[in-house]
Amino acid sequence: MIVTPTLDVERDLWADASLVIGIDEVGRGALAGPVSVGALALAADCGPWPEHLRDSKSMTEPRRTATAPHVHEWGVGVVGHASNDEIDAFGITVALGLAGRRALVLLHEAGVDVPGAAILLDGTHDWLAPALRTPVRTVLRAKADRDCASVSGAALVAKVDRDERMRRADLVHPGYGWASNKGYGSNAHMSAIAELGPSALHRRTWLR
Repeated sequence: MIVTPTLDVERDLWADASLVIGIDEVGRGALAGPVSVGALALAADCGPWPEHLRDSKSMTEPRRTATAPHVHEWGVGVVGHASNDEIDAFGITVALGLAGRRALVLLHEAGVDVPGAAILLDGTHDWLAPALRTPVRTVLRAKADRDCASVSGAALVAKVDRDERMRRADLVHPGYGWASNKGYGSNAHMSAIAELGPSALHRRTWLR
């Protein structure tokens, strides 16, 4: 059953914060390309969420692409990235924090009051806080990408952005099928690595 996200959790947070920033990551488990973190800032008067917004994993690629512009109209959505080289150098958890901090910097540059916001982070582990120079109130929630519209929107804009990056990368590094597998370890991707060797965008430490 497909679950429709709501703003129930966000409404509780708006009682004490001017904004809620939903945050989620995509690309954590890929073998190539960046890990990307979406952040979506919403004010209490943001209105209803876009009609087709769902957990991005339950949406088709055309539906995600069509819905993303509506999410950007609804709130302030940005995406931060950490490269495959950073993942190799520092590990995935630190790289997630780097990407998340970069997303918050982009929000700040867009005029969002990040220190005055409450962050709603998908999952049960706070990988973001160690990367921040100034603490920000953060609420962890499992399945927030499914249940909380701010996080569903953050995940969707991150997914669409990262997918487009991997499609462009497929033109530069052909043969790995990134236009379809987006850098994840499909059978075709694994066979291409065995035949062609790793590219400059592969996470080398993940292929050992």
